[in-house]
Amino acid sequence: MADYAKIGVWQTAFLGDAVLTLPLIAALRQRFPKAEIHFFVRKGVDSLFRAQPELASVRVFDKRGEHKSLSHAVKLGRELGREGFDLWISTHASFRSALVAGSSGIARRIGYQSPWFNRFAYTETVDRKFRELAEIERLFQLVKPLGIETPAPKARMVLPDTATAAAATFWERHCADEPVLGIHPGSTWPTKCWPVEYFSEIASRAAKAGATVLVFAGPGEEDAARTVIRDMAEDAPRERVHDLSGALSLPELAAYLNRLDAYVTNDSGPMHIAWMQDTPVVAMFGPTVRELGFFPRGLGASVMETELSCRPCGLHGPKKCPEGHHRCMRDLTPDRVWPDVAAKLGLI
Repeated sequence: MADYAKIGVWQTAFLGDAVLTLPLIAALRQRFPKAEIHFFVRKGVDSLFRAQPELASVRVFDKRGEHKSLSHAVKLGRELGREGFDLWISTHASFRSALVAGSSGIARRIGYQSPWFNRFAYTETVDRKFRELAEIERLFQLVKPLGIETPAPKARMVLPDTATAAAATFWERHCADEPVLGIHPGSTWPTKCWPVEYFSEIASRAAKAGATVLVFAGPGEEDAARTVIRDMAEDAPRERVHDLSGALSLPELAAYLNRLDAYVTNDSGPMHIAWMQDTPVVAMFGPTVRELGFFPRGLGASVMETELSCRPCGLHGPKKCPEGHHRCMRDLTPDRVWPDVAAKLGLI
């Protein structure tokens, strides 16, 4: 089996997709300990990966802005071809990703068999086995030609010292010896969002039971976080609740999630950051289902679902419920969710 000096790993989809690529990167480092591994991600998520010791660099691809045009993809591919990469692995099955790979001329390029245009972009293609495998195992189909077999190694998320120090300082000041619950009411797709009033109910119960509650929100999600806090029960002790919406960098968010005793979240990128660090997760799955393969793993991970004939209604979930009722989320009541949350917090 050949050795490689410079490896490119391309994953310019969403935050969660990039996080799920970490086991593949860990496996590449084990198999090729002397190689430079360069990770290509979409703009905005790069800061999360810059402290990963396996990576020589983290590169940004601004697919919604500066690098949007297909001509730029071709130009970038040609530039990469002159950089000396001898192995290219694309975990993203898009036309733009195929253009970058095909234009590079890198000697060995591995991608998925479908869509059809991938056959012209890569020197080798593999079956993703979408209906048979979960996402991490699908990714490992890409490295089987390199002699790397599953099971995937345990990935270790490494964060900057500044982020872990910020989390430690916050815990010293605000969290004492109480259990700490994190809740995150946002998601990129509206139908993936559990009702905000349900988050309020969980936050109320946790605070009244003696837990500290941290409410997280990314850019554009701040109103949902504030609504969660505003609509908590009147007798819930607000001094136990902290609004962290818009206050944290991505590495800081990861460091805070790492310290939680439980995390209630929608099916989202931060969900993957949490379970990858072994944080006990309670994940709400409505329009999506765990069988799609993008679910939280580990003994501390719970997937909350309602059995409905209309599920799933898409890989990500549409902007509006196609049936007009959103029962996949509304039927997941706080009464169903709270016992699992309370158990994770050690409150029952």
